[in-house]
Amino acid sequence: MKTQNNTVLITGGSAGIGFEIAKLFAKTGNQVIITGRNAERLQKAAAQLPNATAIVSDVSKPEDVEQLVERLHREFPTLNLVVNNAGRAFYYLLSEDGVQATDKAAEEISTNYLSIVRLTEKLLPLLKKQPEAAFVNVSSIVAFVPNHVLATYAASKAALHSYTQALRFTLAKDTAIKVFELMPPLVNTEFSEAIGGANGISPTVVAEDLLRALETDTQEIHVGATADIYQLFRSSPADALLALNSRQ
Repeated sequence: MKTQNNTVLITGGSAGIGFEIAKLFAKTGNQVIITGRNAERLQKAAAQLPNATAIVSDVSKPEDVEQLVERLHREFPTLNLVVNNAGRAFYYLLSEDGVQATDKAAEEISTNYLSIVRLTEKLLPLLKKQPEAAFVNVSSIVAFVPNHVLATYAASKAALHSYTQALRFTLAKDTAIKVFELMPPLVNTEFSEAIGGANGISPTVVAEDLLRALETDTQEIHVGATADIYQLFRSSPADALLALNSRQ
């Protein structure tokens, strides 16, 4: 997959991993479109990027997605790379009284899984028109092994992992569209602050690993500790579960 002269959409691109991906792609000669829910935060992020467009959009809302897709078709007909990065997570224990796990899970599934299915379906016709195109789904280490303080978040990422594999297999048959899955471990962002994100890797490392993976067509990208957990998971799922949950 080429890494220059693309038209790139990055959802959740105003902060954290999404912003670092946007910075790297903007710096390497790509036209970048970032979306997010907070207009002020989004414009502040876009102001730091060359050749970038900010579009306020909540990917969990079908009406926002319809408006976004319509604008992309109209203003960015060369769109060929979609980074599904927007996410939602709640940190809690399933054993706690009154945690409203069902409501939290519904919001996580809506943002982390169903919104990606929806946006992908809507943008497939546009990407099929391009000579080279790709979807990048930002998943997580917990797609392989759940963390007990992220139980329903992990479930949403496991669903995304399964969907991504099926999408990759399907599109490889009769389209030029590639499907990548970016699987970071703990990353030092505001998003992960509540679970010790300060001890995580830099989001810049995640963005750089994605760029290298695109260049080499490495379609499942195990960033940092994800590679170690994945290998342990393959040999002993029980040991991998213990390893990922040993610090909480």
